[in-house]
Amino acid sequence: MIRSGKTCISKIQQPTARSISNMSKPAALLIGDLTHTNKEWSALSNKYTLKEFRTGTRDKFLSNLKSGTYDDVVALYRSNTSVTQTGPFDTEIISHLPPSLKFICHNGAGYDNIDVSAVNARLISVSSTPVAVDDATADVGIFLMLGALRQAHIPLTALRQGAWRGNATLGHDPKNKTLGILGMGGIGRAMAHRARSFGLSIIYHNRSRLSPALENGAKYVSFNDLLAQSDILSLNLALNPKTKHIISAPQLSSCKPGVVIINTARGGLINEADLVAALESGHVSAVGLDVFEEEPKIHPGLIKNDRAFLLPHVGTMTVETQRDMELLVLKNLELSIDEGRLVTRIGEQKGLEWAKDDEGT
Repeated sequence: MIRSGKTCISKIQQPTARSISNMSKPAALLIGDLTHTNKEWSALSNKYTLKEFRTGTRDKFLSNLKSGTYDDVVALYRSNTSVTQTGPFDTEIISHLPPSLKFICHNGAGYDNIDVSAVNARLISVSSTPVAVDDATADVGIFLMLGALRQAHIPLTALRQGAWRGNATLGHDPKNKTLGILGMGGIGRAMAHRARSFGLSIIYHNRSRLSPALENGAKYVSFNDLLAQSDILSLNLALNPKTKHIISAPQLSSCKPGVVIINTARGGLINEADLVAALESGHVSAVGLDVFEEEPKIHPGLIKNDRAFLLPHVGTMTVETQRDMELLVLKNLELSIDEGRLVTRIGEQKGLEWAKDDEGT
């Protein structure tokens, strides 16, 4: 309609600058809840369109994927605890992720609830939070080691039952013993650093030997020698198809009689039934475990054994560590969207032709 030489537009709302800006923003998706960084997440709305799936069911999440609710999402934040909402990121979930999605920023040092082969097939980059958890997890590893060596379960239980020490027996000192570390990554090195102050000698086995600076006096040995020489064996490696049940009956029989086994990584690294049998026979003298094969279910043979010093997967349960983990995920999220890179890409993707070399860039 033209009036007085001017164009008049009625009943048609022109896009505002703000709406155009929102339309052009990349989208990020939060799955599960945040505890310490809600303010930081909300602040990202200045750059991104923020979408959330804080609560819900796997069926609802799949429905959202199929209906196109997340078709513009470039990067998502998930965690080990968000499995409660979506279940694992298995082939079913991954097959329905939108083509726009290029990055999964995961909160957790372990990421065995993500099908890595499936995300690799989709050329989706994944990050985890190994650096943020190193100190807290190593602290718990030392706590478990001392508790297992001193067989602390017996007097601790007796005390609360009004029986003072109960049937407490003599434990062992860590001094002059050999700590074998299977998986000398950040957590393994933090464990070694702490263990040296207790007078322990450190040996380790990795897929490849570390530089002398990272070894810091630890001795690199073969897997078989690690089993044969360790007085205390600490598991500090990721769970994947290659490492599942890396410690089973044959490996346990190769260990020193009286070995103490510590696990703060993932329960599936150990065949729990085989471990119980070795513990009951006395070949394994004690265990210190923060993780279990079928969490929260624990093998009854561990529950009833006084030489099993057990914690309910609390390795990273400190305020400081949980906040650091959330912040690291958000950092990965920002860098992935803004620069197409990650700070802490998972090991299985490093060196792949399609995966950007993140370190130092």
